[in-house]
Amino acid sequence: MEIEEAVQKIRSFFQSQKRLPSYQEICHLFGFASKQSSFRLAKKLIENGILKKDDKGRLVPNKLFSALPLAGVIAAGMPTEVSEQLLDSLSFDDYLVKRPASSYLLRVSGDSMDEAGIHDGDLVVVEKERKPREGDVVVAFIDNEFTLKYFRIKDKRVVLVAANKKYPVLYPRDSLTIFGTVVAVVRKYH
Repeated sequence: MEIEEAVQKIRSFFQSQKRLPSYQEICHLFGFASKQSSFRLAKKLIENGILKKDDKGRLVPNKLFSALPLAGVIAAGMPTEVSEQLLDSLSFDDYLVKRPASSYLLRVSGDSMDEAGIHDGDLVVVEKERKPREGDVVVAFIDNEFTLKYFRIKDKRVVLVAANKKYPVLYPRDSLTIFGTVVAVVRKYH
C-alpha cells in the first residue's frame, strides 16, 4: 500500500469523524485481518511524520494535511503592486497548532468577543497547558459556567473581560478555573 493512499483514507476519516480512527477502525478502513497490521501502518505513518503519539500514547495528526503554497504578501492598507511569487509552503497543522497533544478546538457561540475578532461560529485553537498572561483570551470555568473572555488582573484579582461593551466584567464569586489559552482563531467564509 502506498503511503499517500493511506494518508488519503486517514484524512477522509478525520474530516468526516473529526478524530483519527482507532486501531480497530483502521482494520475496517483498510480491510486488515488483524490489529497488528494497523499497528504496522500507524508505525509507518509516524516514521513518515504524518501522525504522532501524544503523551498518553494516542495517535494524533502531525502533518496529516498537505502544506499549501505561501504565494506572497497582500496589503490590507493602501493597495500596492505585488507580483505573485512562491515564497514557501505552509502547513496549517504546524502554523495553528504548536502542541497538538495539549490542544483542542472549540466552536464559538455568541458575540462577547466580537471586538477581539472572535465571532459566533468561529473555531478557536486552545492550548490547555499554556499559563495565561494578562490580556490573553482564555477558556474559563467561572462559578460553574464556561466562557471565553480576556484574562485580566484588576486589584490583584483575576477578572474576565468581554470584548464587547454590552457584557459586564466577570468577578469570580466562588470559583475560577482556566481551561486553556486561545492561540488561534479559524473562520471559514462560504
